[in-house]
Amino acid sequence: MPTLPVIATGESEPSTTPAGHAHHHSYGEDKAKILTRLRRIEGQVRGVARMVEEDQYCIDILTQLSAIISSSRNVGLLVLEDHIRGCVVNAEPAEQEERLQELNQAIERFVRSVG
Repeated sequence: MPTLPVIATGESEPSTTPAGHAHHHSYGEDKAKILTRLRRIEGQVRGVARMVEEDQYCIDILTQLSAIISSSRNVGLLVLEDHIRGCVVNAEPAEQEERLQELNQAIERFVRSVG
């Protein structure tokens, strides 16, 4: 299973794709917005953990979990949109087919995880 990336607040540095290609992240313009949303989700998750620790009502916990899932889906859609605009649309002609295949695989994973 692949290692998940660490969320950092520093400058965007090139990363390496599974195929070994280096590239910059396309979400640079939305990075602050993405990090803000992820921190909000992190707070929501901590709140739900507290609710469980305090034996809160199941329906209230489920309501909060639904909000977390919705927030996560929205962050994912923003990253996906940025990827399409930055990495797919602006790909070199020789890389476009590979980027499209990579995009299709990412969409399939994303849809399965939030569906």
